[in-house]
Amino acid sequence: MFLNFGYITGSDTLTRRESVIRITTGSQALDELLGGGIETLAVTEAFGEFRSGKTQLAHTLCVTTQISYARAFTYEHQYNLLLGLAAKMAEETFRLLIVDSVIAVFHVDFTGRGELADRQQKLAQMLSRLIKIAEEFNVAVYMTNQVMADPGGGVLLSDPKKTAGGHVLAHAATIRLMFRKGKGEQRVCKVFDAPNLPEAEAISFSFALLIYFMTFIVTCIIP
Repeated sequence: MFLNFGYITGSDTLTRRESVIRITTGSQALDELLGGGIETLAVTEAFGEFRSGKTQLAHTLCVTTQISYARAFTYEHQYNLLLGLAAKMAEETFRLLIVDSVIAVFHVDFTGRGELADRQQKLAQMLSRLIKIAEEFNVAVYMTNQVMADPGGGVLLSDPKKTAGGHVLAHAATIRLMFRKGKGEQRVCKVFDAPNLPEAEAISFSFALLIYFMTFIVTCIIP
């Protein structure tokens, strides 16, 4: 386990960083953008509009490792799944945790401005659990997020959208990736915010080819 609740030295921090593992995304351009892939000891958030490639990347990450799947129907169910997963990680070695999407169940369970404060508090607890899992078990957390129209964006912005979850989610993510549609079936990934990566972008993959790849893999795994 990697979590330390006390003070550690700079040398200990360096040693800890040397244990970081980078998981390939299946795209050479995207791996180069991310310095080798999705890294452990960190929470990576991918956000963008519908069909921009967030979930497709999650699927690719799954098939480049192994598939262990659970579906959450409420925020409480999702939180309990994380608690159970932490116990499982204490017994077995895991390197990747995917949450697709981190905010969806909160949209179902909390509605209206009257429940916003409670929703943000529960979301913060969920994110805190994800951060702890990443740091305690040297796991890469990849979570997708949605974007929504920003009424205060104004007409001067070329794309007046903002990410769901507000600052609570934005501050919890170590690395933030913005996905958008490119030409034809291409999808573009931009490093929106990261402590150790420059702000840059790359054409990550072809959407059509990835769908074909996923169909082929699922067909092979599930007869």
